[in-house]
Parts: sequence; structure tokens; C-alpha cells
Amino acid sequence: QVQLVESGGGLVQAGGSLRLSCVASGNIFRLNDMGWYRQAPGKQRELVASITRGGSTNFAESVKGRFIISRDSAKNTVYLQMNSLKPEDTAVYYCNAETLAGAGWGQGTQVTVSS
Repeated sequence: QVQLVESGGGLVQAGGSLRLSCVASGNIFRLNDMGWYRQAPGKQRELVASITRGGSTNFAESVKGRFIISRDSAKNTVYLQMNSLKPEDTAVYYCNAETLAGAGWGQGTQVTVSS
């Protein structure tokens, strides 16, 4: 089973930036797609961005042009650089990773954007 630990959340003013990190450990043989999801109060969890082993990326329309996802395969780490943050980006952000042994989720990190 894969374990994921996120860091980097916090409180930021609108227009500011934050960088989230997620380190994978445990059963990470053939670590495949990694991604970030978010869940705001009263809303369903939604995909924010994902990245394949080969580096192909996918973004939610709402964050395109503002967020950048990257990964360091040597460190089993995925990053989410969030720029030009908006109050509607406020949510708990979860890291997700898929391996041959199955998928895993992090515990979540709170991102709060004040207006």
C-alpha cells in the first residue's frame, strides 16, 4: 500500500501563491499517475491536476494557466504550484497516486485564500 504525505498548505491572500508537495512511500513499485484533488465545504471532491509517469499533464479548466503540476521521480514526489490564487480555490487539497498495488490518498492539506 502506498502512503502519501502532503505539505505546503496555508492561508494566502487572493493573487498570492502556494506550493504543495506530496511524498509517496511504502509500496510504490511502478508509481504511475499522480495528481491533486480538492474538496470545498459542501462540494464533491474534484480533480485539480494530474501527471503521468511520462510527464503528460491534465488540468481542471478552472485552474488552467494558474497552476503547474510537476513530479520528481527520483524523490517520489509530486508538486502543485498554485499562482494567482482566488477565494474559490479554498479547499482541502488531497494527493493521489496510482501504483500496480492500487491507489492511495494523502490526509489532505488546507488551502485558504482570503479576499
